[in-house]
Amino acid sequence: MKKRFQKSIAILGAAVLMMGLAGCSSSSEAPSTAAPAADTSEAQAADTEAADTEAAEAQGDLSGSITLAGSTSMEKFSNALAEAFMEKYPDVTVQAEFTGSSAGVEAVLGGQSDIGNSSRNLKDEEKGKGAAENIVAIDGIAVVTDPANTAADLTKEQLINIYNGTITNWKDAGGADQPIVVVGREAGSGTRGAFEEILKLEDACKYANELDSTGAVMAKVASTPGAIGYVSLDVIDDTVKVLTLDGVEANEANIKTGDYFLSRPFVMATNGEISAQSDLVKALFDYVYSAEGDELIQSVGLITTK
Repeated sequence: MKKRFQKSIAILGAAVLMMGLAGCSSSSEAPSTAAPAADTSEAQAADTEAADTEAAEAQGDLSGSITLAGSTSMEKFSNALAEAFMEKYPDVTVQAEFTGSSAGVEAVLGGQSDIGNSSRNLKDEEKGKGAAENIVAIDGIAVVTDPANTAADLTKEQLINIYNGTITNWKDAGGADQPIVVVGREAGSGTRGAFEEILKLEDACKYANELDSTGAVMAKVASTPGAIGYVSLDVIDDTVKVLTLDGVEANEANIKTGDYFLSRPFVMATNGEISAQSDLVKALFDYVYSAEGDELIQSVGLITTK
C-alpha cells in the first residue's frame, strides 16, 4: 500500500514537472515570435525616417540665387522654369531678366549673370570667348499677319522677297491689293538672328518697324492692316493669323521632321561647360534635362531635345 502510494506521488510529480516545462517552453516561445515582428517594424520605421531625412537634406542643401538674362522669346519658358525650380527648392531664388539674346550672352561672359538665354545658336566669336552652348529646347518661328489678311500660305521664296523688299503688296503673295507692312525684331534679337540666318537675309531686310520684344511684335501685327511679322511659336494666340509655309503648318510634328523650315534652338549659355558651374547652376540644368523638365518644356509649347 505504501509502495503504491509512493508510486502514485512519483507519477503525479512527473506530470506536474512536465506541465511546468511545457509552460516555460510556451512562454519562452511567445517573445521569440513577437520580438522579430517588433524589430522589423522598428527597422522599417527607421528606414522611412532615414529616407525622409535624406530627401529633406538633399533639398535643404540647395540655397542661394541663380540669375538668368537674355532672350525675350524665352520669357515664358524662363518664368515657368524659375517658378517650378523654386517650388522644388524653397531656399533657392531664380531671377530672370529679358534683355535680348546678344545681351544675355554678354552678361554671362562678363560675370553679370549665371546663365545667358539665347534664342539662336551661339556665334563663333561668343564660343571663342568661352560661352558654352547648352541647347535646352527647340522652338518654331511662326509667320503671322493681322487677322483680316486673306493670304494663307507663303513659299520660302515669297517670304524672302517680302522681307528683302522685292514684294511690297499682298496681291503678289496670295492676298488682297494691300501694301505689306514688314515688322521685325531689333538688332541683337535672337529671333531676328535665327530668322535672317535661316532665310539668308542677314543685313538685307527692309523693316517698317523694328521692335524690342516678342509681345510688341504680336501687338503691332495684330493691330496693323497688312502687317507681317515673326514670333516664337509658343506665344501664338488668336489675336493674329498664322501662315503656313510651303503648305506646311507650324507645329511640333512638322518641326521635328524638318518639314517646317523655320525653327531654332533655345540655348542656356554658360561661361564654360556645365560641369564647371556652381552646384546650384548644375542642379538647375539637371532639372531642365530631367523628365520633369521635359514636361515643363512641353507645357509652354516648346519641343524637347530628346
